Amino acid sequence: MFTKILITGANGLLGQKLVVALTQVPGIQVLATGRGPARLPDGLLSKDWKQGSVVYRCMDMTNREEVAQVIEGFGPDTLIHTAAMTQVDDCEKDPEACQKQNVDAVQNLCDACLPLGTHIIHLSTDFIFDGLHGPYAEEAQPGPLSIYGKAKWEAERIVEAYPGPACIARTVLVYGLAADMSRTNIVLWVQKSLQEGKSLRIVSDQYRTPTLAEDLADGCLRIAKLGATGIYNLSGGEFMTVFEMAQRIAHFLGLDASLLHPVTTAELGQPAPRPLRSGFIIDKAVRDLGYQPRTLEQGITLLLQQESQRTSNHLHEQ
Repeated sequence: MFTKILITGANGLLGQKLVVALTQVPGIQVLATGRGPARLPDGLLSKDWKQGSVVYRCMDMTNREEVAQVIEGFGPDTLIHTAAMTQVDDCEKDPEACQKQNVDAVQNLCDACLPLGTHIIHLSTDFIFDGLHGPYAEEAQPGPLSIYGKAKWEAERIVEAYPGPACIARTVLVYGLAADMSRTNIVLWVQKSLQEGKSLRIVSDQYRTPTLAEDLADGCLRIAKLGATGIYNLSGGEFMTVFEMAQRIAHFLGLDASLLHPVTTAELGQPAPRPLRSGFIIDKAVRDLGYQPRTLEQGITLLLQQESQRTSNHLHEQ
């Protein structure tokens, strides 16, 4: 069982879910790191560690000396590395930035953690695959199509070469609601657009297993608690096209699905190539970790509850 855990990318969707979940675990210290000021929910942060609180520190993972200083100073027994440059098209346009943030940063973390024997849990992606034979099990052979996918696979190989305990947690198309989000995701985008009466072109030939952020965080913490190593697929358990996902969101929310228009990947003409048929088989995580992801409708229900709570809190504060 971990007692000192460091989270990278704590301002992101998964990072926030992990930090919130960890405040419910007694007897541990959490160091949340990210770029720029903290964007975590109010009331979580503290200047020093006490029960149910988190300390935040700005850390540039591409700065080798800074990473070493932070990790040596805190001494984590567990590190969950969620931070990454995940905008696939941006990676295609700027391979150098992608390399620094998605590969060099991982090497910096591994090198800094090695003297401590820290258990590293590294988040990876279905984009390491070519999309010809999905959904994929853990032992499937990667064959990335994009700059982003190639960088994430290179990062996996760095983690696999780390002499200490390490686990690669691969995931797919994560959605959820968090505080002060810098980016949207498909559920929120479809909901907002349809509520505003906007037509949407949605890709109909890309298959995924969409993942609720809370489920992914739960899977990561199960890996941490067990000290698990190797590779685990942590995604939703339902295999569908992105267009089918949008349709299910619309129907469940009672919005106008006729505003959704299917298009092919070729028609979208995005800068970075995407795997068409990816998604994951999660049997190993279910068996070894007790991982039980929610259905898409259950995930949307949770988002609606969180939106309602946020609105209520906002009105109460006024």
